[in-house]
Amino acid sequence: MRTLSTVSQLLKKLKYGAVILFLGTLAASTAIAPKPLPLPGGEGGIGFDDMGFAPSLHLVMVPAGRSGNLDLIDPVSRKVTAIGGFSSSSSFGGGHGQGVTSADADQNRRLLFATDRDTKLLNVIDMETRSAVATVPLASGPDYVRYVAATDEIWVTEPRAAKIEVFMIPATVVPPGHVDAISVPGGPESLVVDNKRARAYTNLWTDTTVAIDLKSRKIVERWKNGCKGSRGIAMDAARGLLFVGCDEGKLSVLDLKTGAQLGSASSGSGVDIIAYNPRLAHAYLPGEESGTMAIVGISAKGTATVLATVPTAEGAHCAVADDRNQVYVCDPAKGRILVLADSLPPGT
Repeated sequence: MRTLSTVSQLLKKLKYGAVILFLGTLAASTAIAPKPLPLPGGEGGIGFDDMGFAPSLHLVMVPAGRSGNLDLIDPVSRKVTAIGGFSSSSSFGGGHGQGVTSADADQNRRLLFATDRDTKLLNVIDMETRSAVATVPLASGPDYVRYVAATDEIWVTEPRAAKIEVFMIPATVVPPGHVDAISVPGGPESLVVDNKRARAYTNLWTDTTVAIDLKSRKIVERWKNGCKGSRGIAMDAARGLLFVGCDEGKLSVLDLKTGAQLGSASSGSGVDIIAYNPRLAHAYLPGEESGTMAIVGISAKGTATVLATVPTAEGAHCAVADDRNQVYVCDPAKGRILVLADSLPPGT
């Protein structure tokens, strides 16, 4: 049995440790405070949604909705290059349903694929001329577009139709041809492609994540992900981990082999589009309602630990990471991007 003096000393140590932990977290948050990056035509607001990083081009892709631009950010210089020609509007009414909202790049042809929600078109953009060389009508309103290297296809999620539309890329640059539509009842929300395992993963809107075989284009697995409302998705292909962002303010970590839940972490409310840096093993959870973003360290076993929570902006619901340990968070009300340099220690 501990004596009163021993208990008193223990409490003092615990309080001291709590203060040190708090100061350490505060210092980490201050050290990685976001820096604003204006976007062309962003004044008055932009309804951002999906953002991505193209390793083949070494550029961050920011579909800038209302502005009519697909903005490309150089991670080194932070120079912004705008590709125009998409649907635009003079006013921002909130939400993220205007203009170009998703883009992806292939690995060989220096092509970009971007979806426009107003026109319901899939646009093929040549990076040499930075202009559209082909357009394809979509069956329904688009959400995510992803290039599938394993099959040389383009997949476009269409939530209102509860399906993923599949297009084959021809040998020459002409409009991609529709080849299939994958039914995803109750979804699809978000999309990530796992070329290593020949699968794609998407969420249903509630508590389920599904795995789709890339060649048969059939749903082959259904996993409970621990969310009340499933939103963003990301992946660590090398370590076999899948990350699901939960609207209620949580990250869930799943095993890519079994679908088992390995870990979770709580963050600010209103989580939507999440990001992941495999080099640091850090996941990023922006909360649009809390105006914060949690940086979560991921262990090799899938354990998730919040390392810091940094202030962002109200409505900031989307993030993307580059290969220089930088994170880009959308700021819809001001039509700009917030850039953070992640200097926290890597996950283990």
